Amino acid sequence: MSVREFLQVDPATLHLPGSRTDGADLLKLQRQFSKYGKATTGMPPIEVSRGSDGELVINNGVTRATRIARYAPGVLVTVEVIDVLPVPVAQLPKVGERK
Repeated sequence: MSVREFLQVDPATLHLPGSRTDGADLLKLQRQFSKYGKATTGMPPIEVSRGSDGELVINNGVTRATRIARYAPGVLVTVEVIDVLPVPVAQLPKVGERK
């Protein structure tokens, strides 16, 4: 993918990467919530890849996605699609299933 794409999505619908299928590190989540609460202001975009099935998987931002999904359900966040994968990702758990 040559052009990066920015989307507004519900973070609960994003798929977790294979290396983080258990979800966010709870200590890191607690620290982030203490510092930022439910706020998305100034939060960098969550980097994602689009699977061959059209689903989005997180590359960078599992803790940010979990924080918003858990403490501000329904709030949309900015994601940056930085890659297209040649494989489907729908089999991976979603943030909303592990929050």
